[in-house]
Amino acid sequence: MGSEEEPSQMRRALVDALAGAISGGISRTVTSPLDVIKIRFQVQLEPTTSWGVLRRDVYGPSKYTGLLQASKDILREEGLPGFWRGNVPALLMYMPYTAIQFTVLHKLKTFASGSSKTEDHLHLSPYLSYVSGAIAGCAATVGSYPFDLLRTILASQGEPKVYPDMRSAFLDIMKTRGFRGLYAGLTPTLVEIIPYAGLQFGSYDTFKRSMMTWNRYRYSHLNSGSEDDSVSSFQLFLCGFAAGTFSKAACHPLDVVKKRFQIEGLKRHPRYGARIESSTYKGMYHALKEIVAKEGFGGLYKGLFPSLVKSAPAGAVTFVAYEYISDWIGSKAGVE
Repeated sequence: MGSEEEPSQMRRALVDALAGAISGGISRTVTSPLDVIKIRFQVQLEPTTSWGVLRRDVYGPSKYTGLLQASKDILREEGLPGFWRGNVPALLMYMPYTAIQFTVLHKLKTFASGSSKTEDHLHLSPYLSYVSGAIAGCAATVGSYPFDLLRTILASQGEPKVYPDMRSAFLDIMKTRGFRGLYAGLTPTLVEIIPYAGLQFGSYDTFKRSMMTWNRYRYSHLNSGSEDDSVSSFQLFLCGFAAGTFSKAACHPLDVVKKRFQIEGLKRHPRYGARIESSTYKGMYHALKEIVAKEGFGGLYKGLFPSLVKSAPAGAVTFVAYEYISDWIGSKAGVE
């Protein structure tokens, strides 16, 4: 019995990993332009909106002041490829990230429910969905973090480039900051990812259960007692959209702190604003205090709008693509 289950579990893990990697790659590539804009906002010390004009006595004039203005500037100065700057390390980060995340998530839910069937996982306690999502997010973050750091550096540097490619950025970080430099900002990232991944996966499962309940109620009234609770592609998209919006809005300040740690010491052109010197922030709590003191409370939410515009469809695309790709690969591989 055990020898039969082991190959089946291995196939299931491979299906989850492959479906997670493909769905993550699709989502990341589609939403890259918004991610680049979000990062530019997050690492800019100057105000990013007109309401922050009162803070301009602290720093110089702002390079980016809005989503449309930033889009026009990047297009004019860097061309269309500028919107996909850092996308290669982002894919190298996001594809293994989603692969690890969905694999660990499925394993945890299988352990908790005693079944590897996805439909049985929906009957788990909502709390277990949140905890499973948080643990899966931590595992995926640690496994893929250096690529996240390289992605942030390449996406934030602008023109002229400090690093022409990922290899040069990697070598310079190793030379100037050592191996630990590849994990700069990991602590606020883990502090962020625990509630973020927990909220994303937990709320997705909650929204999906609610949608299934709604479908049962609707079909029982329309089709003479039929209780079809299957969820359509559009409904899955809505669940992913809502989960992405909710989780990102709740955890955005910690993402800003992470980005600041990741680009400490980066020598960008002066037109991109004040440089974040090495050791500017002594720790996560100190960074939060400094940002609020010098940039106002709104400094913690720089880049929130493009982040939400990106994260909501990104979450939707990831979940929908994963569900369909996982079902398709699973059917081909004979995995339930």
